[in-house]
Amino acid sequence: MKVIIYWNRKSPIGNQLYNFNVIMKQLFLTVLANFVAYTFAYSQNKTMNYIIEKVSFTSHGTEIKGLLFIPENPKKPLPAFTVLGPVAFVKEQSPIQYATRLAKAGFVVLIYDPRYHGESAGEPRRFESGKAKVEDIVASINYLETRKEVNKANINMLGICQGANWAIKASNLDNRIKFLAVVAGHYLTRETADLYNGGPEQTNLRIEKAKVSKEKFDKAGEVDYIKIVKEKEDDIALLIAKPIAEWYLPWANHQPYFSFRGLWENRITQMSELELWTTNIAEDMKNLQTPTLVVHADKAATGKEIPKKLFELIPAKVKKMAWLGSQIQFQFYEESTTIDEAIFEMIEFLNK
Repeated sequence: MKVIIYWNRKSPIGNQLYNFNVIMKQLFLTVLANFVAYTFAYSQNKTMNYIIEKVSFTSHGTEIKGLLFIPENPKKPLPAFTVLGPVAFVKEQSPIQYATRLAKAGFVVLIYDPRYHGESAGEPRRFESGKAKVEDIVASINYLETRKEVNKANINMLGICQGANWAIKASNLDNRIKFLAVVAGHYLTRETADLYNGGPEQTNLRIEKAKVSKEKFDKAGEVDYIKIVKEKEDDIALLIAKPIAEWYLPWANHQPYFSFRGLWENRITQMSELELWTTNIAEDMKNLQTPTLVVHADKAATGKEIPKKLFELIPAKVKKMAWLGSQIQFQFYEESTTIDEAIFEMIEFLNK
């Protein structure tokens, strides 16, 4: 016999039963949501097979702050990477995206704020020095060699965007770098400078202003600053394209709830432009013997032709250019699928 019970919601008892039913439904959904969240968190912890250690080391007497990613429970010393990011970067930007993936693939990975930037020491602040960055790379390798988790005979280098230039120079200088990967390189040549600055006259003007600023600093210790990207139309900035500003400016928000983004600042010393716009990385690439992987795309920094011409200059017996497609530069900074492709190319190259 089937019994069907109806109740009138307008009656006191019916209304209580209805409210009870709603409350139980909400409770069930809350419990279910918490269970799903807990299960997901647990699964994520199970798959995050690395630990992160805050570290520091010195470069020419200056303290550098970094993060070391170590695969869990290594059975033997592991291959390692030191990573250098774009112009005036901090470690919480693109370097951390590559570090997590490489650590999951079994590499010890060191990312850090170079001298004068982020958490690291050094004056003047936000001085972009290629010479100092090469020295910092060497210091980072010195540090990796002190770690018991690292196979000292298998230390590698990753340079992203403008970091590619200093990674190339360091690879020529330090034969402890066994493999070099340059991803979405912003290759510093005169052709690149004119492309970014709007022509040779603008490049020459920037170089002359940077010379004056450097002389002022050398004589009196006074530092001139310009923006990295424009906040207002009349700002003087290193990088003048609007899309670059749209990507970078949120990183200048240092409210407590965005502290995980690091200490990026929208300023750079004006004298930094002297080295940036007079460097010709082509001369260094002519001497590059380190096994090298170049990862690029149609709309990445310096476009299609410059990376291909520079790749042809590399004399290394073992080299490869991996052309991913039509990605823009920012996809190499944060888009999961593009970064995964770049990491795949790196691991495939190393496994050959």
